[in-house]
Amino acid sequence: MNQQSKFGTLEPIGGGDPIPLLQEKLLVGRRESCDIVLRFANVSAHHCQLKVEHGYWFVKDLNSRNGTRINNARVSRKRLDPGTVIQFAKHSFRIEYDPADLGATGPPPADDDGVKQILGRSLLDRAGLDRRSHQQTRKRYDPTNQDAGQIKDPNKPV
Repeated sequence: MNQQSKFGTLEPIGGGDPIPLLQEKLLVGRRESCDIVLRFANVSAHHCQLKVEHGYWFVKDLNSRNGTRINNARVSRKRLDPGTVIQFAKHSFRIEYDPADLGATGPPPADDDGVKQILGRSLLDRAGLDRRSHQQTRKRYDPTNQDAGQIKDPNKPV
């Protein structure tokens, strides 16, 4: 790695010039105001943000239409280990850097994405037992319905 790409590089899969990562925080997108400009129609104007945290690169998707993927899995926020394949829409890159050069010490920081997805739902919902999310509320009587016999007694013998 040369001095110019102190923070690492994004290397296009399938050929092309590597993109140097020149700052600790980078905006990736189609607009000229982005730090890394990808001139493709399926890349959002502000697609995602790359940021160094504790010596490791993290990606945060900015609600892009075609998504940001890590190893073919769509993510909202994820740690990028060296050699990880990242996709902006359909365009794949491999991130190359040395965490020690970016100040990493000890084990890598935790990924927040999986934790937030798991803790964002109730235990019953994760187990598939939450009836509230699957129930439809049924009315026995609808005052706006003028049809006769709309009250059906569930206790009526058959």
